[in-house]
Amino acid sequence: MKIILASKSGVRKKILNDHKIDCEVIVSNVDEDEVKLSLLAEGADPKLISKNLAEIKSIKVSSKNPDRFVLGADSVISLDNELINKPKSRAEALNILKKLNNCKHYLISSVCISKNGAMIWNHTDISELKMKNLSEKDLIDYLDKIKTETLLAYGVYQVEAEGLSLFEYIKGDRNSIMGLPINEIINYIKDIK
Repeated sequence: MKIILASKSGVRKKILNDHKIDCEVIVSNVDEDEVKLSLLAEGADPKLISKNLAEIKSIKVSSKNPDRFVLGADSVISLDNELINKPKSRAEALNILKKLNNCKHYLISSVCISKNGAMIWNHTDISELKMKNLSEKDLIDYLDKIKTETLLAYGVYQVEAEGLSLFEYIKGDRNSIMGLPINEIINYIKDIK
């Protein structure tokens, strides 16, 4: 079965490919910032924001691709139930890392599968991470190793690469932390084949 991935994330596509799931990428072009602001104004917590973003992306692409299964995904960081967004600059990335420094936080990864413009399945996975207590120089040195376009596209850390060194511990599924709870997706796809 070939699915549509409603995400431009190269990491998500690689996870699907590594698990022998054939996918075509069609980017949703959802204005995530606008959706987040609207949901925050309504009092939504980070888990609901992640779930809604995955669903909106999936449904948007699904409505234009009848009879196809479309996978939407979103990941957010929650620190004391506050949403931490992707940085828009290197300076903002440093501020985010300072905020997360020596703190336990949660990475929330949501996925949604839609068909014919309607959600047919969703799942949210929550992982717990704790950053080491690092100096500002350590944080700057870390950021210097990351390309700006990678930083702005994927957020302040990538556990599949240099970001792993930032953490005291990580409790959760590695694929979920990278943006796709693949085991749950595989289990669902087996049921619909």
